[in-house]
Amino acid sequence: MSVSVGCHCRIEQDGHGLAAEVIGFRNGQTLLMLLGDSVLLSPGARVYPEGRPGQLPVGENFLGRAVDGEGHPIDDGPDIRPARYWPSGGIRAGALDRSPVTAPFDSGVRAINAMVTLGRGQRVGIMAGSGVGKSVLIDMIAHGSKADVVIFGLIGERAREVSGFVERHMKGEHKSRTITVAVPADHSPALRIRGALLATSLCEYFRSQGKQVLLVMDSLTRVAHAAREIGFLMGEPGAARGYPPSALATITKLVERAGNSAATGGSITGLYTVLADGDDENDPVVDTARAILDGHIVLSRTLAQRGQYPAIDVGASLSRVMSDVASQEHKRSAGSLRALCASYEANHDLVLMGAYRAGADPELDKAIAMHSAISTFLGQEAGDVVSLGESIAALHELLVPKQQL
Repeated sequence: MSVSVGCHCRIEQDGHGLAAEVIGFRNGQTLLMLLGDSVLLSPGARVYPEGRPGQLPVGENFLGRAVDGEGHPIDDGPDIRPARYWPSGGIRAGALDRSPVTAPFDSGVRAINAMVTLGRGQRVGIMAGSGVGKSVLIDMIAHGSKADVVIFGLIGERAREVSGFVERHMKGEHKSRTITVAVPADHSPALRIRGALLATSLCEYFRSQGKQVLLVMDSLTRVAHAAREIGFLMGEPGAARGYPPSALATITKLVERAGNSAATGGSITGLYTVLADGDDENDPVVDTARAILDGHIVLSRTLAQRGQYPAIDVGASLSRVMSDVASQEHKRSAGSLRALCASYEANHDLVLMGAYRAGADPELDKAIAMHSAISTFLGQEAGDVVSLGESIAALHELLVPKQQL
């Protein structure tokens, strides 16, 4: 019996059933990857294809639930009966079927709203090394933002973080609009990829109903790592620093599925965390994500060590749609503050050594005088929510008095 790539199979071994997925073919043989443990696997086991090849379960029954990469509950709740099945690769649409980003997206984070204003339907990456605060920042955005449906894809993260994340977000009034798809790091690469596809497919389903969806994918790098493992098993050569071409193509296809729908009026605002291995901003995954995304928020380890949280480096961060969703006055104020931050950071060492003489550079003098106020403005407690309007008003209030002196 011939089976297709992506087909779900069951391996019967001494009364035990093992799940596997077809990942490709070689020399007339079908290659499968287990979705679970391989301890009980032995030669001679029978393989049975099952399920719907290339289809993933979606529907309203997933709301308020936490599931694994196959759509099975992990929250001790009853089994989920999907309303329908959705193509795992998405429904391809033409470039003109995606409406432009014209409405602002309120993240609830003052530094983002004021300096890196996002738009509804935008795809943005949160880029940083390990331990700089990516997970805390997406917690803040998920808590402070407004969307009809919020879907979390926790791919390749620690199981401890998954349980804590579900405890924080899958309760109260937000539970009824939230879905969590979690595949921890100890699961197979095929299941991690499947989890990312399931989270994105659920987003597309709700977008097709005209709803505003927020997709939080943590992390895009772990998806690329899973695709890299599968690529090596298929015999692909390592190209960009050990990443085969298919690994980088996987994250590109995944990101391109988010955005606005001109047909239904729905949107998927994609928020993807990207781990910069060794704090290398030129890592292949970081570079690929930066090129395909509509913006990036860079977290600085230096700012984090100074105690500024969220440690957003406003000079290195960029929103490609800010010019379309922000007013002229807002953009001028953001540009002025960005220039002050850049001036201070460029001369930070000189100021600390006492080598700078006051009056030599008026712009730097202003940056030094405002440094404490700027740091307070860019910082925010994890539980606080600052709306877009409040953020813009605080930005103007920060700059106008200083400009009048």
